[in-house]
Amino acid sequence: MKNETEIETELELAQWLKDNCYPMNSYSINGNFIYEGCGIENNGGLYQWYYTERGEKTTLEYFPTEKDAVKYALKQIKADEHANRNGIGIFKEKEEVERIISELNKREVEYWTDRIPYGGINDWRTRIFVIGCGIKKVTDLIQNGEKTA
Repeated sequence: MKNETEIETELELAQWLKDNCYPMNSYSINGNFIYEGCGIENNGGLYQWYYTERGEKTTLEYFPTEKDAVKYALKQIKADEHANRNGIGIFKEKEEVERIISELNKREVEYWTDRIPYGGINDWRTRIFVIGCGIKKVTDLIQNGEKTA
């Protein structure tokens, strides 16, 4: 595995993200498809760091080389506190949330939660995210068997 300072290509960055268990659903690195998020694109030899949402792509920065674009992308991704959060489920029942959190604590897995109005203001749900490669320790806890890493 390459050290962060050795990463110079999109392929190397994509591998580093995978090795460090970053979900790739918000970043398009080396051509993977995303619905919303940021990515790198080579447009006629000029590299772009862009944001896309609902099919609309906005270029945020331009770079003369792949290496420059990759260094910038890595810095942006690492600065995003949400980038390495792997979702394991959305839960309605407080008891289920407590059971999952208890299990995460037993396994010494770092996690993050929030509460969102799911079906309206009177229908709150708790989302549970596992940080980084902790996802490898909890595949049995992922709701609906969907794996995010």
